[in-house]
Order: sequence, then C-alpha cells, then structure tokens
Amino acid sequence: MTKNTSVNPPIAKKIPHELEKHGDVRVDNYFWMKDREHPEVIDYLNAENNYCDSQMAHTKAFQNDLFEEMKARIKEDDASVPYKYNGYWYITRFEKGKDYPIYTRKKESLDNPEELLFDCNKMAEGQSYFKLVGISISPDNKKVSYGIDTTGRRQYTIQVKDLKTHNVYTDSIENTTGSSTWANDNETLFYTQKDPVTLRAYQIFRHKLGSTAEDELIFQEGDETFGTAIYKSKSRKYIIIACYSTLTNEYHILNADNPDGKFEVFQPRVRGLEYSISHYDGHFYILTNKDKATNFKLMKCSETDRALDKWEEVIPHRGEVLLESIDIFKNYLVISERDNGLNKIRIKRWDDTEDYYLPFDNETYTAYTTTNVEFDTETLRYAYNALTTPASVLEFNMKTKAKTVLKEQEVLGGKFNKDNYTSERIWATAEDGTKIPMSVVYKKGLKKDGSNPLLQYAYGSYGSTVDPYFSTIRLSLLDRGFVYVIAHIRGGEYLGRQWYEDGKLLKKKNTFSDFVACSIHLIKERYTSSKHLYAMGGSAGGLLMGAVINMAPELYNGIISAVPFVDVVTTMLDDSIPLTTGEYDEWGNPNDKLYYEYMKSYSPYDNIEAKDYPNMLVTAGLHDSQVQYWEPAKWVAKLRELKTDTNKLYLKTNMEAGHGGASGRFESLKEDAEEYAFLLDLEGISS
Repeated sequence: MTKNTSVNPPIAKKIPHELEKHGDVRVDNYFWMKDREHPEVIDYLNAENNYCDSQMAHTKAFQNDLFEEMKARIKEDDASVPYKYNGYWYITRFEKGKDYPIYTRKKESLDNPEELLFDCNKMAEGQSYFKLVGISISPDNKKVSYGIDTTGRRQYTIQVKDLKTHNVYTDSIENTTGSSTWANDNETLFYTQKDPVTLRAYQIFRHKLGSTAEDELIFQEGDETFGTAIYKSKSRKYIIIACYSTLTNEYHILNADNPDGKFEVFQPRVRGLEYSISHYDGHFYILTNKDKATNFKLMKCSETDRALDKWEEVIPHRGEVLLESIDIFKNYLVISERDNGLNKIRIKRWDDTEDYYLPFDNETYTAYTTTNVEFDTETLRYAYNALTTPASVLEFNMKTKAKTVLKEQEVLGGKFNKDNYTSERIWATAEDGTKIPMSVVYKKGLKKDGSNPLLQYAYGSYGSTVDPYFSTIRLSLLDRGFVYVIAHIRGGEYLGRQWYEDGKLLKKKNTFSDFVACSIHLIKERYTSSKHLYAMGGSAGGLLMGAVINMAPELYNGIISAVPFVDVVTTMLDDSIPLTTGEYDEWGNPNDKLYYEYMKSYSPYDNIEAKDYPNMLVTAGLHDSQVQYWEPAKWVAKLRELKTDTNKLYLKTNMEAGHGGASGRFESLKEDAEEYAFLLDLEGISS
C-alpha cells in the first residue's frame, strides 16, 4: 500500500472513484481514505508521520530548544484576573509544570479561603485529550454543570457537581455542545444536543436534576442550515433559545422563574434578517441589520410588544462604522465598534448625559470588552494588546474615568523589551483596485532590502477578523530576523460587513487574490523576496493556502497549511459531514450548478496541476470534526503524485486530537515549535 524509507515519501495507492454532478464527472483516486476505521488508512497516516519525522529528524534538537524557549516566556504559575458574579469571585489559575487549568472561587472577598471547583490536571489523568467547557453555576451557588470532551471531536458529556460535598450527580448527558443553563429553581437545566452524525447542534432539552424521567425535548431546529443554542440573559430574567445561520437569526424566550413554561418566539425568522437581543429594564435591545443596515444598528422594543414594526431606533446605521456588540449595565450602555479596521469602545449613559470613546493611540492594536457579568456596577473590564505590546486587562470606572491595569501579561526570560520591535499598518492594491490593509511587526533596525524572511498569515472567511495581537511564541521568529504580517483580506470583517460580503459565495476568489496582492506588495516594497516569503493559514485559512499555491506558487518558498479545508466541492456535496449544510450561505450550495462550477474553479484539491509547488508542511487531526482528516491526507497524496519539484512536502497528523490540536497548554507548544523549525530550517537557521 505504501513504500516508506527515511528517503522515499509514502506513495498512496490509487483507486479511481467517479463523482458525478450536473453532468460533470470528477475522478478522485484517494476517495478511499474517508474510511477512518480501515487499517490501510491508519497505515498511510502513520507512514506519512514517520516520513515527516525522519525528514525533520535533523531539526529535533532545535525543535526542543524552540519549545523550551517558548515555554520559558510563559508564566507557568499564572492566574486570571478574578471576576465577581452573584456574590463570588471566580479565578482560573495554572500551576508550574501542569498542562491544565484549575478553577476556583472565593465568597464575597478575595481575602476569603479558596474553594476548588475543578482541577483539570487530575481530571485529565489517563486521557490523551481533555477539555472542560461550559462551567455554569446554579443561581443559589450550590451546584455547577459542565461539559467534558476526551476525544477532540467536540462532543461533550454534561455532568453536575454538588459544590458542598463535591460529589458528582449520576446525571450524565452525552453528545452535547457542553454548555447548559440553569432556571431560577436551581433544579432545571436546559442544554443543546448534537446530531450524532453531522454534529449539528439542533435540539434543546429540559432536564430535571435527579429525575429518572426522560429529558423533555422542548425545541428542535428543522432547517439543516441552522444551529441552535441556549443561554440566560445578563439581567437573569430570561432563558433564551438562539437559532442561527450565516444570514438569519431567530430567538425564543422564557421567564427563568417559570422553567416548565412554554418558550415564545421573539421575532420569527425572516431570511436575511440578522439580530441579537439583550434585556434591560422592561425592554429588549436589538443589534440588527434590519432595513439594509449592512453595518448593523441598535434598536429596542418593549418586552411585552416585540412586533417588528414596534422596534425603535437607538443608534442609527453608519456606512463606515461596524457595530459589533453591546454590553448593558444598570447606568451605562457600552458599544463595541470597528471604524476603518480599528476597535473602538464607546460609553454612553442611559440618561444621555455622557457619550464618549476610550482613547487608543496606534494602528496595530486590539481592544475588546471582556468579562462583564455584573449588571449594577460602574466598572467596565476590557483587554488591550498590540503587535508590540503584551496583553493587559484593565478596569475603567465609567463615572470617574479612572483606569486601573489589573494585569499585564508577563514575558519571562529577561530578554523581552517592547521598544526593540516596531509595527506599522500598510496597504496593498488588489486586482480590482481595492486597498487591502496589513498589520506588520519586526525587530527594529531591520533593513528592507529583500533579504528578510517573512511569514504572512491570514484567515479570510466567515466574517472572522484576525486583529493585530501580541504573541510570546511569535518572538521566536521576530528575534531570528523574521517579519510577521497579518493580511486583513476580504472575507473577514476588518473593514466592516461589506468586507465580508465581498469575500464569500460568488466573490470568494477575492479572498485569495487579496492575499496574493499583499504578497506581491511585500516583495515590491522589499520587506522580503519570493526566496524568503512564507505563508500560513489554518482551517478555512488552509483553503486559502491551497488556493494561493495553485494561483501563484512561485511567490512562496514555504507554506504551512493547518487542518486545511481543501476538498471543497466533495465536502459541500456531502451533507452527512459535520457543518456542511450550515455552510451553504458561506460557500454556496453546489447542488446548484452555478455554485458547483464556481467552487470547482478554486477548490485546491480539484485544481492541483503538474507544476512546481513551494515547500509545504500540512497538519491534520484524526478526530477533527470541522475539517475531516481525509481532506489534508488526500490533498498531500495528490500533490505528491503531480508536483514536478523536489521541494519538501510533509503531512503530520495528530492521531489523538481534533481541530484545535493538542489539548494541554504545553503540548500545543510542541506543535508550534515543529512548525517554526520547518520555516527556520528552510532559511538555514538552526539555533
């Protein structure tokens, strides 16, 4: 099935499989790899892992040095900034040498003794993967519900613990999203179940603690393009069911004091109408795109009369400013906006006596509101970091305007000084004349003479914006002379909602050509040259990598493509695969010939040709629920078959993890160290 020595790469066998749609026949020689139980599939993945390890064996010591270097910058005995909720201070901390968090709380005062909620290090013993999510404390503070995943497939089992005795109830609810919501009776728990095959979150159940009766199904989402979730309003008055798709929302509400009651529809779904709701003082505040408000506006309605024609405008739509989210307090409304790509935080009193913005002073920062669970408070928590500035959590008094830094990320090791680095925002020109922003960081004193190695990163899908952020790991590249660039290409929302609209469906190719335009600009401005340019992306960003190396392979010396979504047409035609149906509004439905042909024209797997490709490291997760392992595996097999160069091509599959890679905080650093060693080795840097 494969031949494998330390020199020869594994050659996957070919079994032609015909895929026909709209009269078009595609032949997939590696379709057989979809059978995750088949010994030959596992043999092939192991053979690729062995080949990658043998070819990178000379970097093993360097990988270990990089790992230790990255680990040495991290404060191992670290703790989160405590936040107060319902009379308790909650803290997450890490202990030296341990991989997983410890969750604790203290009653009323931080001087009081610590109560242990969870020690994930003990819980993870004997597991190759472990993740705890969805911690939800009952209103009387006596119980906690939580979800556990031990495969990396994001199928969580919900359990409940008594916080006085620390006994875990026998109630165990499988195949959920992991999160759950308490009614105000402290006995009723609402949760979301997943479809066991597609993993779509589609059913909401009501569970009575300790009851032997079967859980009651209270809502089922019948539209396969929608998912569903359940949560409690910040005012704690309502339990809310959210139904969501790429383009449309619908909410159902129930008074949390009446857990056995019937949910009411807030506003029935209208295709293309997006909205989200927050409750405050007899009203719901609604962030919505109603009436073609592309960048969203804020409206409100009475909690008793929610008809669409009764919604009143609070903050109007602005063509140049994206309204991203709101935080509601007793006396203040906090609005998170994005203007010309930059985060803005606006603070407004309900009585209209004040309305102002927090000041920020550069173009390569990220600022966002964080844990603000208390309603009756004058303090706002927010986070700030920049490409050259470690993350800090700040508390801002909205009345006095006094600012306190609660915590600043420590970069250990004694070598880091933020004044040694510089950042800038630059703009490339796309094929259609659109200006594409990039955030750039490098070590001071760097000469723009074309000789610098440069890593260009982007994502570019789902309206997800990669803001310029600080990374201690990235210092291992910057300190060795690399330039690091985040390309804010279309498909994200960096320049507003239209930026996203112009990079999806039948405009998806803008995402790829934008990235290439950024690469060309970086070479032209002599930040780097094609001999030293590298690109990286993961998941939908891995699709981006696959598309750009088909379009312009000559621009790049190396590519890292992490858990890449590369077999677009076949995956989008298979509605049994997790996420597929919910993605139609993002990529298009290939059952429609127009979308099929457009998708096929850029699908990385379908467009591999006999030509030279850059050096490549491709990663996968055997239990990945978002991008199935066979996409990168098939892609690498076909690239091996057709490429005409002698460049490196490695596939590394984590046989014990899913989409996010390894679960421990230091295990994932080993994956980072391997990726960096791959890049640095291509530059001839070995220490």
